[in-house]
Amino acid sequence: MSTNDGEQSDRSVTIVVPTYREVLSLPHLLDRIAAVRAKAGRPIDVLVMDDDSQDGSAELVAGRGERWVELCVRTERRGLGAAVLDGLRRARGSVLVCMDADLSHPPEALPQLLRSLEDGADFVLGSRYVAGGTTSDEWGLLRRLNSRVATWLARPLTPVSDPMSGFFALPKRVFERGTELSPVGYKIALELIVKCDCKHVVETPIHFEQRRYGASKLTLEQQLLYLHHLHRLYVFKYGAWRQLVQFVFVGGMGTAVNLLALTALVAAGLAVREALAAAIFASMCFNFVLHRRLRPSDGRRLAWPQHFGVFVAVSSVGAALNFVVALLVVAHLPFPAVQLAALCGIAAATVVNFLASRYLLLREAHVRAA
Repeated sequence: MSTNDGEQSDRSVTIVVPTYREVLSLPHLLDRIAAVRAKAGRPIDVLVMDDDSQDGSAELVAGRGERWVELCVRTERRGLGAAVLDGLRRARGSVLVCMDADLSHPPEALPQLLRSLEDGADFVLGSRYVAGGTTSDEWGLLRRLNSRVATWLARPLTPVSDPMSGFFALPKRVFERGTELSPVGYKIALELIVKCDCKHVVETPIHFEQRRYGASKLTLEQQLLYLHHLHRLYVFKYGAWRQLVQFVFVGGMGTAVNLLALTALVAAGLAVREALAAAIFASMCFNFVLHRRLRPSDGRRLAWPQHFGVFVAVSSVGAALNFVVALLVVAHLPFPAVQLAALCGIAAATVVNFLASRYLLLREAHVRAA
């Protein structure tokens, strides 16, 4: 891969661009990077990591004839996270940058990211949520809410405001100190911040644009993978508290499901007693699905109907306590919000559920090995 002056430099930059069927966006992105590159005063290369799109991307890059652009067609271990990691490992620059091909990330912000690294940051994010950061007006309410919830779930891992960003830069030496890099899904920045032990993370404002060409890769499956990814990162960072971390993670998600279901049922006119019971059962079902996904070894031991029966039986004491406490709060406090009553019930049941899951359901060995 070539650079501006044909030689590698300690200021050289490699931009890794993961692609899958982005042939319509790719020429516009490369044109904009070329304009930034011409003014940068430092070597900048682009490494396009294409997951065998077979959409003309390879022919497009070859036809442009730009020696500073290289395309790598991947046919194994396809997926956005794997493509980015593969590209970062292949990159020759001393500074590594990742950005999407769909034009949602502005190449024009690259100089500011690089300046932040030169000022001492060990990881820089192009952020939508710091002062000066914006998102496209076409970004719908559901996408905004989804992004905010995902950010909130990652808060115990990093205090940054936009860990979901796919536009970031870091020195290669920081990337190389990462251990056990194995992202699940598409949030590679969060993986690197946690596993490369990045202490000085800087966010620089960007305008996040809605894609103009092609289809979004954000699916329900990707969002479920994100939950799995979060679980793995929690275990990595708080390994000494593995069981408690798993319980709090699953319980927190179940609490959110409980409150959402309760709010919807009460708004639909269901009586408080029935709404509380239905919401508790809904969260119990969700917790079972999440537990089975995060602990596949349990699923291998038991068929899911049997596993569900055991799960419900073990959780029933906590569920009953949850229901009783919530009803008592509703009955004895003047005009309490039903959601507050539900939270009181959940809090009362938490200790019971944790002890039951630890000693009855998970069936971990609690005797020190000889």
